[in-house]
Amino acid sequence: MTSQETPLDWGTRYAARMAGMKASEIRELLKLVDQPDIVSFAGGIPDPALFPQAEIAQIYAQICGDRAQFDAALQYSVSEGDAGLRQWIVGYMAKRDVVCGPENILITNGSQQALEFLGRMFLSPKDTALVEAPTYLGALQAFSAMEPVYDTLPTGATNRTAASYRDTAEAAGGGLKFAYVVPDFANPTGHTLNIGERRELLQFARDLDIPVIEDSPYVALRYDGEEVPMLQALDCAEQGGIEASRVVSLGSFSKVFTPGLRVGWICAPSDVIGKVTLMKQASDLSSSAINQRVIATLASTRFDQQVAEGIAHYREKRDAMLSALEQHMPKGVKWSKPEGGLFIWVTLPEGLDATALLQQSVEEARVAYVPGHAFYADGSGRNTLRLSFSLPPVSAIEGGIAKLGALLRGAIE
Repeated sequence: MTSQETPLDWGTRYAARMAGMKASEIRELLKLVDQPDIVSFAGGIPDPALFPQAEIAQIYAQICGDRAQFDAALQYSVSEGDAGLRQWIVGYMAKRDVVCGPENILITNGSQQALEFLGRMFLSPKDTALVEAPTYLGALQAFSAMEPVYDTLPTGATNRTAASYRDTAEAAGGGLKFAYVVPDFANPTGHTLNIGERRELLQFARDLDIPVIEDSPYVALRYDGEEVPMLQALDCAEQGGIEASRVVSLGSFSKVFTPGLRVGWICAPSDVIGKVTLMKQASDLSSSAINQRVIATLASTRFDQQVAEGIAHYREKRDAMLSALEQHMPKGVKWSKPEGGLFIWVTLPEGLDATALLQQSVEEARVAYVPGHAFYADGSGRNTLRLSFSLPPVSAIEGGIAKLGALLRGAIE
């Protein structure tokens, strides 16, 4: 560098959309709590004790030991995804009453990539996306890169007409593009939409003539209660099949097998899959061929067993956390009682700020959680927080909740 040259100011070269992209509060938090004496109820990370490590190692060895298989596994895959894996997903969806074909399936690098693709496909700046409040933080991150406006999906307490949603979207300067929902054991609340709520949501979407994105990474992890039909299954039944459905469903193997292989999928009408495939080609050409083959073998040989083991494992942890909350939380603190998934949602008395308390919780109580405001598109929910019971051992859950309860008791009093 000569004396006349100055360093490039990178900030002046970034696209305007970068201003809307923020670091995940969960990911940043994980950097701070990676210490052995901290009980972390923060990240919704699957328990490595459940990873089928021996089976995965054996499958890799089988592939590597067969020259033809190994050559194919190290090659590019077709953009739509491994044919055998897509066919397995077709069978899986049929068990959930969604009749579809391989042409309705696209393999993605986890369902997070699916969210990014759908955000890019549907949203232009100032368009409106309808989301729950609170909603999955990763969806907000994926969509926010497209500079949308967020509006809140109606609940039983909401007295808004479809026309009012249209008017609000038009006033924001764009169109009303889709509704996004996690209907089963939602991240972050653990809430599950009952069948009546699902039918109401579908009718609401029809009234507005918008698609619904159904994100279902936890649907297999049900510990109590009766299964509720997928939104896509209900819509297919009412509309005459998947090609007439307005629901795009997302699935993932991350919570059942392992997140490290990064394999998820989109199930949608073939026209939608065709468009998203173009985005897949432009993004990364295809998902890892060898990882898809590993997942396809795992799914076809031990999916049900893996789900059963996960249910037993996580049910015990959920029960331990609910029991500890009942025993140690001070008066005025409320929490959800999920029938499945990995999360419990805690609401503190008005006036308490879970974000402000986090540093004290980590430094003094040695307990970590995720402040709830990160899951609200408008940044509200300051008196809420999310607890995940997936990672800590049962032996650590009660002690961690006891310390958190003592901290909150001091803050309330």
